[in-house]
Amino acid sequence: MKKETKKEWFLDRYCGQQFAALVENGKLTEFSSEKEPRVACVGNIYKGKVANVLSGMKAAFIQCGLQKNCYLSMDDLYADCTKYDGTMSAMSNKNANLKEGDEVIVQLTQPARGNKGAKVTMGLSFVGKHLIYLPNTSFLGISRKITDESEREKLLATVDKMREVQEEGFIVRTQALFATPKQLKAEAVYLKKLYLSTLEKAKDAPIGSVLYEDEDLPVRVIRDSLGESITAIHVGDEELYQRLLSLIRLQGGISEKKLIKYNGNRSMMKEYGITPLVYDAARPTVPLENGGYLVIEHTEAMTVVDVNTGSFIGNDNLEETVFEMNLVAAREIARQVRLRNIGGIITVDFIDMTEENHRLAVTEELQSRLALDNTKCNVLPMNELCITTFTRKRVGNDVLSYLVKPCASCGGMGHVHEDIYVITRLRSALLDCFAEGYTTAIADVNIQIMKKILSEGLMSIEAKGRWKDKRIYFIPHKTYKEDYFTVRGENVLEPTLPDNAQPLR
Repeated sequence: MKKETKKEWFLDRYCGQQFAALVENGKLTEFSSEKEPRVACVGNIYKGKVANVLSGMKAAFIQCGLQKNCYLSMDDLYADCTKYDGTMSAMSNKNANLKEGDEVIVQLTQPARGNKGAKVTMGLSFVGKHLIYLPNTSFLGISRKITDESEREKLLATVDKMREVQEEGFIVRTQALFATPKQLKAEAVYLKKLYLSTLEKAKDAPIGSVLYEDEDLPVRVIRDSLGESITAIHVGDEELYQRLLSLIRLQGGISEKKLIKYNGNRSMMKEYGITPLVYDAARPTVPLENGGYLVIEHTEAMTVVDVNTGSFIGNDNLEETVFEMNLVAAREIARQVRLRNIGGIITVDFIDMTEENHRLAVTEELQSRLALDNTKCNVLPMNELCITTFTRKRVGNDVLSYLVKPCASCGGMGHVHEDIYVITRLRSALLDCFAEGYTTAIADVNIQIMKKILSEGLMSIEAKGRWKDKRIYFIPHKTYKEDYFTVRGENVLEPTLPDNAQPLR
């Protein structure tokens, strides 16, 4: 009998960020962070202007009011429908007629990365609880998680009747199984109104205006978890908890009892052991349960994964030992790309196997594990060198962008901790200090980190809430490295401090 997967979400907001972590059977499988307020987020719709057209590259660059112009592929005619079953009617390529100066409405599909600007599409989509509305894409699709053929046919027939023109389409989400035709129709009407409202805003809006914003990270987690077997959703912030509770009561689909407010005195992510697991996601070396290990290296063009036996010695048969090692590696690779949110091209150098059936079995294991990922993956056959290449759609930022940044001292050859990661660690240390009974905390920190905290109000929520009866003082140091700090506690409200000490207000 197959063991039921225990899925727990951990949602929190602090230091100007929102965080979401998914733990399945005690293992961290997803982690995301997002800034508050949200800027240039996937799903946002902008009024843009064609800055220039590169016919030779079949691409255009769109001015959307972001830091860099956005990239639009001339071949990118539709919203991403590849991860759904369905059919597409023939449509003309409107992108091919674009010229410099044209005003366009585009939706952000990939955030800016490194020196590259964000990617956008003219194939807009509006996501609801049961349906995704595609106003200018004639695609009629359905979630692959709906497997009953009679239910699939019935749902597709229902939404097909909701199409008013040939160029619009719908995608049926998994949760539609639990909705009535009346509820589906009401949601379709609502999503169409969102689109019409977007068009209306675009008429008089200046170039670079945000016409539509997708939901923020915690709400997207709730929305996309509907219909899933979620065990619990832990929330570390009172305001966020109340907002999500209202949403669950309004939408249904998840029991209120599964939404749990964390009331501990320490950092929720640290208390549940998630913080060190996130930090491990930045390490290039990943130990495997049988003694082997992976090495994950990122380059500009692709991510490369090397499989090593390490201390695993297996049995007397070398081929069987290597085969077993590669199977374990395939499972962990699928988890790691999902956890680290690695996108683009991933190449895996498995340990050499001589038998063709073993190579096929390892490829099938990798494919089956990647199929659990909500993000589209495409696996190519393993070659004779036992190298497998697969692609994974880029969605949002990878975990490394939260944890590390290029080192300025060595010209970007190495990495140091990202500022926001240092600040969240400092917040956790302050929480530990107060949990131990101290009323005053004194933190010696890098001067630039202190300035960032105070100027951007990154701990203002705590200062006005759980720390309102506490005292926090920052002592800046020019010689401290950015990722180094110390925290000590005292039980006096007015401790003896140097003249340059700054209080957290």
